[in-house]
Amino acid sequence: MSVVIVGGNERMEENYQSICRSFGYKAKVFTKEKGAIKKKIGTPDLMILFTNTVSHKMVLSASSEAKKNNVPIAYCHSSSKAALSELLSEHKKSLAAG
Repeated sequence: MSVVIVGGNERMEENYQSICRSFGYKAKVFTKEKGAIKKKIGTPDLMILFTNTVSHKMVLSASSEAKKNNVPIAYCHSSSKAALSELLSEHKKSLAAG
C-alpha cells in the first residue's frame, strides 16, 4: 500500500513517513515542488493533500494527476501528526469495511 503526501512541513517529512509505516503504508512526501510533481506521483492507493501548507499550483497539479489515475484524494487542513494518523486510520477502516 502506498500513500503520497502533498504539502506539510519540511521538518516533518520523516515523521510523516514513520507514521505511514506504522499503518503499513509506504509514503512519498512532497513538501515543496521540485520539478514536475505529476511525473513523480505515480499511482498510489491514497493521496493526502495538506491544504494549509501547500501552494495552489501544487494542489491543482497533484489533484489533476490523481483524478486522471483514479486515485482517491483526502484533503486535510492541518498538517499535524495527529491529523495524519486520524486520516490513515479512517482510510484503513474504510478499506476493511469495503
